[in-house]
Amino acid sequence: MTFGEQPAYLRVASDLRDKIANGSLPPHTRLPSQARIREEYGVSDTVALEARKVLMAEGLVEGRSGSGTYVRERPVPRRIARSGYRPASGASSFRQEQAAEGARGTWDSHSGQEPASPEVAGRLGIEPGERVMRTRYVYRDGGEPMMVSTSWEPLAVTGRTPVMLPEEGPLGGCGVVERMAAIDVVVDNVVEEVGARPGLADELLALGGVPGHVVMVVERTYYASGRAVETADVVVPADRYRIAYHLPVR
Repeated sequence: MTFGEQPAYLRVASDLRDKIANGSLPPHTRLPSQARIREEYGVSDTVALEARKVLMAEGLVEGRSGSGTYVRERPVPRRIARSGYRPASGASSFRQEQAAEGARGTWDSHSGQEPASPEVAGRLGIEPGERVMRTRYVYRDGGEPMMVSTSWEPLAVTGRTPVMLPEEGPLGGCGVVERMAAIDVVVDNVVEEVGARPGLADELLALGGVPGHVVMVVERTYYASGRAVETADVVVPADRYRIAYHLPVR
């Protein structure tokens, strides 16, 4: 087999990727063994191993202990809609994240106080070590984990108020805007930055992914008169979901 000028392991990975894409290697099919790759492509064991690593890093194949490497079934991505629209009445944070009709969403959450890390402090505009309320959510749609969100709120803003715990009290489960309004803090701006990275071990465990899977991360921060009152990391599996924005025209 004649290849171009790419490194050998990338050329082998490219050919195997094409076979996965065109159905020659359908989902749940065992990837050719290292010895088979070596013989078919005329490469070394090292090249064959590196080619398999590339496909695993891309999420196209997965290793099964004691069995081999298999082609993964590629899910059809679903949309998670995000919107600049805020309902007049209180709404759960999950429904604000989904902004979808007929949502079958459920979630688990846990809140606790902790000192702000340097990164979180920088996003909130406070000193590292200042106390914040950290809340971690695992969101599910029809029982399937779809999103992990971790939020931090400075206790200098919410401490000793009825909204100190986001999921408890009279406004438990309402969005940040509604909760802050209840303590006379008017949220007037929100900034979101979207990026991608390999998922952390605890994120992938919660989302049903495997090491190496890529996640999309929305870094969201709410502001009231220039002061950050909440910041959060919203983590979504990149192979299963797309984030769609619906923003009002002003």
